[in-house]
Amino acid sequence: MTLRSSLGRVKGLGSAKEGVHHWRHQRLTAIALVPLALWFAMSLLCKVHADHATVVAWIAAPHVTVLLLALSLGLFWHLKLGLQVVIEDYVHSPFHQIVAQILLRAFAGLGALLAVVSILKISLGS
Repeated sequence: MTLRSSLGRVKGLGSAKEGVHHWRHQRLTAIALVPLALWFAMSLLCKVHADHATVVAWIAAPHVTVLLLALSLGLFWHLKLGLQVVIEDYVHSPFHQIVAQILLRAFAGLGALLAVVSILKISLGS
């Protein structure tokens, strides 16, 4: 048994070892998003004059569906990781920081869910 406070026991022990994990995930999502975004942009440029049925048929192709899902999930995960750091760095009130983190996760999760459901709905023809 010790009479030291929790803060006293933790001081001087270094980081919580979470920063490298977060940093690595953010860099991996960024690296994955580069080719996915280039593919998506070039694919859209090829479909500029296509009609609705052609674009729907393109999205319904299995490889396109998988790539669109990967792009959407990677994009929302990268968004969440990046904005989480901004909130941690610039929101100083603990209450506001918790509220902002909860809202960030809720909106990023809902955005990703909406993207996945939309892509699958188009892909499966519902």
